[in-house]
Amino acid sequence: MQQRTHFGQPHFAGLQDLVNDPDVKEIIVNNNTEVWAERTSGLERAGSLAPGEAAALLERLLAPIGRRIDLSSPVVDARLSDGSRLCAAIPPVSPYGLCLTIRRFSSRALGISSFAGGRVADLLHSVVHQRRNIVVAGATSTGKTTLLSALAGEALANERLVVLEDTNELAVTHPHVVYLESRPSSAEGISEISLSHLVRHALRLRPDRLIVGEVRGPEAFDMLQAMNTGHAGSMSTCHANSAHDALHRIESMVLQATPNWPLSAVRSYISSAIDIVVFVERCPQGSRRVAQIVEIGDNLTTHGTYSTSVLAHSLHPSNGELALVM
Repeated sequence: MQQRTHFGQPHFAGLQDLVNDPDVKEIIVNNNTEVWAERTSGLERAGSLAPGEAAALLERLLAPIGRRIDLSSPVVDARLSDGSRLCAAIPPVSPYGLCLTIRRFSSRALGISSFAGGRVADLLHSVVHQRRNIVVAGATSTGKTTLLSALAGEALANERLVVLEDTNELAVTHPHVVYLESRPSSAEGISEISLSHLVRHALRLRPDRLIVGEVRGPEAFDMLQAMNTGHAGSMSTCHANSAHDALHRIESMVLQATPNWPLSAVRSYISSAIDIVVFVERCPQGSRRVAQIVEIGDNLTTHGTYSTSVLAHSLHPSNGELALVM
């Protein structure tokens, strides 16, 4: 199993009790003092910090990892030494005061069965073993990253996985994983290493599969290029409101890298690269489930749209439970 190494555990001061609570998934501070916590049941108010406490905490968390936040760089997105992800902003970007979120890193790896059971789980296992190229789509906090980790962990033990992210969140349970993380430019003149750059570099690291944590921009084109040139079984995630919306969002990302391509060429490129879109959503009771699995055909329809087949989809009975049917 691939293990993360943490060089010392950060101290979270007035937020420590929330950090120690295993039911807390995310901790939020608004406007310097307001504290909120996301639990399995949803968001709830969780007290207040003293004036200046959040700023001191933020400085203390960033110092050991060599990051900073100030007027010249008023936003920061970073991975803490315990694996948690921190995102923060200060004025003038956040005009009413410092705001930050800490997404807790869970050392407990969740499997595919946490998102789907029965024949749907079998289908997910199958598409991974068949080395289909997969995109996991969904809204914020629907479990995209967690499911991607679970799917990547299903790769055969003799395969080499190269994981690429802006900020490391994936924790893949697999014997041969390499993690690469992009780097922003800095006021000190440190050059940027973009996700697009990492995708191109990773192709020279002898990957059997590329695992791109999330595509948001032109790196989508580089990922699709890898999928189309012999790296079958690669995977990624994207924010979307449905499986079909994911395809349209990826179109926009590809066009950022290839603005002169006609839409028909972009769609053809996407359909030849992506085999499966898995759409996940959050249930009313707080759990995350696979809502739909869509297969993408290699060729466009005569109308120039994607040729898709729904392999699994969800029903919402009146009791709010999520039922999956084939």
